Amino acid sequence: MANIQIAIVDDHEIVRDGIKILLEDEPGINITGEAKTGKEAVSLCNSHETDLVIMDITMPEMDGIEATKIIKENHPDIKILALTMLSEDQHIRKMIKAGASGYILKSSGKQELIKAINTIMAGKHYFSNDATQSILQELVTPDVNKVKDEDEAHITDRELEVLKLIVNEYTNQEIADELFVSVRTIDAHRRNLLQKTGAKNTAGLVKYALKNKLFNNNG
Repeated sequence: MANIQIAIVDDHEIVRDGIKILLEDEPGINITGEAKTGKEAVSLCNSHETDLVIMDITMPEMDGIEATKIIKENHPDIKILALTMLSEDQHIRKMIKAGASGYILKSSGKQELIKAINTIMAGKHYFSNDATQSILQELVTPDVNKVKDEDEAHITDRELEVLKLIVNEYTNQEIADELFVSVRTIDAHRRNLLQKTGAKNTAGLVKYALKNKLFNNNG
């Protein structure tokens, strides 16, 4: 079996050096390159033969989530293993959605790192115990606690206008008339709001607006 060609991506040189030391004598593994930003990681994968990228998340220029997304779009066969200090469920979910096949913490030891690499290269997924617990906690948390904060939801100004009218009990037709657009457009805005906020229905949207104190001056 050919060696696994691995790229290491982390903005801290001491971390990259530590990973190289852990892996350089491991049979079947070859370090082909390293990068200190997500942008460099994308370029590295375009120019070097790479089977797997060990990817940090928080980096300058472009974070690991965006880099993973671009790499997977351009090179679907390249596997991504997130290696990070971040154990919060939102980071795990975002990395999985971007295309990562594994997620382990920097507190992991050499054996877990090698196990994660081999598991991913066998076509499976690998998550450290801490990451698994975080995902399980997210699954069992009541829906009311899953509603996102305003900053995380990235609601546009137009969607905010629509949400304000929803809170004021306008129908879709009334909102469309108020904003001089079609009902179909309002339907699309409502779907986007549900997706972005994590709400399941109109009541959830109202609860979201109240939780984030979006329209305090409007009753």
